[in-house]
Amino acid sequence: MEIKGSIALVTGASRGIGLAFARALLSHGAAKVYAGARRPQDITEPELEPLLLDVTNHRHIEAAAARASDASIVINNAGIIAGPPLLSGSLDGARREMEVNYLAPWAVSRAFAPVLAANGGGALVNMLSAASWRTNTRTPGYAASKAAEWSLTNALRLGLREQGTLVVAVHVGYVDTDATKRLDVPKVSAAEVADKTMDAIIRDDCEVLVDEAARHVRSLLSGPLDQLYPG
Repeated sequence: MEIKGSIALVTGASRGIGLAFARALLSHGAAKVYAGARRPQDITEPELEPLLLDVTNHRHIEAAAARASDASIVINNAGIIAGPPLLSGSLDGARREMEVNYLAPWAVSRAFAPVLAANGGGALVNMLSAASWRTNTRTPGYAASKAAEWSLTNALRLGLREQGTLVVAVHVGYVDTDATKRLDVPKVSAAEVADKTMDAIIRDDCEVLVDEAARHVRSLLSGPLDQLYPG
């Protein structure tokens, strides 16, 4: 689809990947970008339209769908890493991950499906992860929530096909954001994630494998289990 002249909404847009998405949309000619955030005052770039949006608050979602009724691109970006390691700690963080990373994008997508239909179909983008496909013992709750969101994304692709909505899954390894600043691992920039996602929207691609980490894990899904989880 064409980004130039479009109107978009990005959740979790105050920083990191969400802010990069908002900036990339503008640089590709979007006419308006609603920047959803729990604290709209944190949206300081004048080209963006701040929008109060806690994605776990259904009243916020309903109000956002009403205000952004002109949107033709919706990017579900808001997400958290909050859960415990596998064998210790409270499960409250893991419940929160499921709420934010899985149920919230589902609720946002439900609310905006008729908006996208009314505006010609448009595009729905879900920010996923290579962890959608390969878990670990440090953040199993996060990986489980992203696996659930991947399944949801595939269901949305089926459910929104008739109305002409492009549904895009974005997978990536580590991204250079506040959440990963303490990790000494290879990372890609948030701007690269956003730019490759814009390219996918323009080409009508339904999947974005941003980096080698995502491409590698994706390639292992059809192989023996011990290749995905070597001993």
